[in-house]
Amino acid sequence: MSGALHFDLAIRNGTIVTASDRFQADLGIRDGCVLAIGRDLPPADRDVDASGLLVLPGGVDAHCHIEEPAFLGAELADDFDSATLAAACGGTTTIMPFVNRLEGASLRESAEDYAARAQARARIDYAFHVIVGQSSIASIAEELPALLQAGYLSVKVYMSYAGYMLDDERILEVMETTRRFGGLTMVHAENGHCVHFLSDRLQRAQGGSLALWGGTAPPAVEREATHRAITLAEVSGARTLLVHVSASQALEQIRWAHAQGIKILAETCPQYLVRTAEDLARPGWEAAKFVCSPPLRAATDVAQLWQGVGDGTFDLVSSDHCPYRFEGPTGKKVAGSDAHFRHVPPGLPGIETRLMLLFSEGVRRRRITLEQFVALTATNPAKIYGLYPTKGSLMPGADADMVLWDPEAQGVIRHADLHDACDYTPFEGQAIEGRPVMTFSRGECLFDRGRILGGPGRGRIIARSRSP
Repeated sequence: MSGALHFDLAIRNGTIVTASDRFQADLGIRDGCVLAIGRDLPPADRDVDASGLLVLPGGVDAHCHIEEPAFLGAELADDFDSATLAAACGGTTTIMPFVNRLEGASLRESAEDYAARAQARARIDYAFHVIVGQSSIASIAEELPALLQAGYLSVKVYMSYAGYMLDDERILEVMETTRRFGGLTMVHAENGHCVHFLSDRLQRAQGGSLALWGGTAPPAVEREATHRAITLAEVSGARTLLVHVSASQALEQIRWAHAQGIKILAETCPQYLVRTAEDLARPGWEAAKFVCSPPLRAATDVAQLWQGVGDGTFDLVSSDHCPYRFEGPTGKKVAGSDAHFRHVPPGLPGIETRLMLLFSEGVRRRRITLEQFVALTATNPAKIYGLYPTKGSLMPGADADMVLWDPEAQGVIRHADLHDACDYTPFEGQAIEGRPVMTFSRGECLFDRGRILGGPGRGRIIARSRSP
């Protein structure tokens, strides 16, 4: 290699892992991009010795909630600064939060507002999805085409939740619009009518114990909505992704779709691979730390989901980071009241723990390979959402987003060691094997063995490519 080649940074002596390969090589970075991969690269302004470490593409967390409007009186703890700090400390270098329509604003105005907040505070790079709820039905025709053309190429719809739930015809309108403009429709698949009916019936018969939360949306509710979402995707021809799949019955529907040649995409999350419905039986308000939607499922569902992760039925694993605090006037716990499933906003923090949990429970337990780990957490989400090869890749020309990973490090997850602005983690006490050592975003080190580097406002919005 020519001696004239010069690097700002060289990562040397590590094991590079991509979605398809692993090999010993050095990585040369210049001007924030990967310039070369090879042995014995020329000198760099800075060398980092990665001996004994894995060199992975930085994680892409394609599903997280940041600075959205309050829900059931609870407010999200993280802003773009704290959320992206936590992400970087966990090995994630790109996030994809949501534009959730703000009161008194149009969808376009809301998108501009979120973009401005992220530009001011985000430490890592980002792109946005758009939520279309009941207040935005008129926007499907009036605003959504222009937003898709402006690069907001993924749109989320809900089959449940008051204020968000759309009927099938409205969902088809969204799907048709995303199809025409090269976008993707994300579907929260739970039958909201069943959820409302079961919630009322359970409350009348048994009260409001948080142990009943799973019974308000049992697996059948997710199974039906999953099949219906698949049908709507088939009818519309829209590229469609099912988010946060939690139940084996829903997984069966996705496998059925694949067998029919219906190209449905699917995501699950660490909470559905690590925690179970037994956590909802914890006494009093403590169970609120495990209330999410869809609910946590039985251990048999967890086992089946791991099979789906391992055999490729799932395309990606995202955090669904939704960081409501536990304590405080805008937290999950309502002071002076008994715990009631109608009063607890569903959502769990997890942006920093996503990669550690999937590596520990997946790679170390031989449920998935290293290459699958990279695919599920970085390369696949980057490809699905039009960020590849700028993100999710270490090929020459890609952004130098990297995480140096110690596969042998052992520890225990404690919220006191995390960096989000929430006040708990649902994974408290979880033993882990493998964790990030250093995180780089466009060649700049943001996390180095516990030291925080960089600062808010350096993140950039990422241009996305359209689906064919």
